[in-house]
Amino acid sequence: MAEISAKLVKELRDKTGAGMMDCKKALAENDGDMTKSIEWLRQKGISSADKKNSRSATEGLVGSYIHTGGRVGVMVEVNCETDFVARREEFKTLVQNIAMQIAACPNVEYIGVADIPESIVAKEKEIEMKRDDLGNKPDNIKEKIVQGRIDKRLQEMALLDQPYIRDQNITVAELVKQSIALLGENIKIRRFARFVLGEGLEKEEKNFADEVAEQMGKA
Repeated sequence: MAEISAKLVKELRDKTGAGMMDCKKALAENDGDMTKSIEWLRQKGISSADKKNSRSATEGLVGSYIHTGGRVGVMVEVNCETDFVARREEFKTLVQNIAMQIAACPNVEYIGVADIPESIVAKEKEIEMKRDDLGNKPDNIKEKIVQGRIDKRLQEMALLDQPYIRDQNITVAELVKQSIALLGENIKIRRFARFVLGEGLEKEEKNFADEVAEQMGKA
């Protein structure tokens, strides 16, 4: 059996919000494996982050991040349960980090996979089913391959499924759960907007030869 250190117990407690003794027991039951211990706590209904997940969160902050050079900007609303937690530095830091995460993820369009419209899912499936590399495969194999590709594509579009930019070992969803455990309140990312300078605008493209001729004419 793996040795269960106090540091390991604290790490599990920070991730789940469960009590110290429950964390120690979970780690002992799973030979110190962090992922399995988290799942064990959830199965036992002990993880406080999961318990708080259904509670109403109507306070919070609207945060923003402007990337260096002012070419990318983000606004995000993150909710918590009370104004007291919304004013805490830990919550403000979380909101700022989430805004930075969105700025760093150009493919992200939705908060979670469940928020992606069925029309988008259907379109992705249509695209994948027509790929040349699936042509000679049996239908049952084709369906499995397509579903795997779709799942991967949808995760790429969902903020909560992204690896956290400051710690690639956890996702944004896990970051939020850690914050729930730390602050003792339910926390939800409600909405966000990402702005890219010039996005959607038609840029005038001049013919290079015409541009040179124009410049020579002015000389």
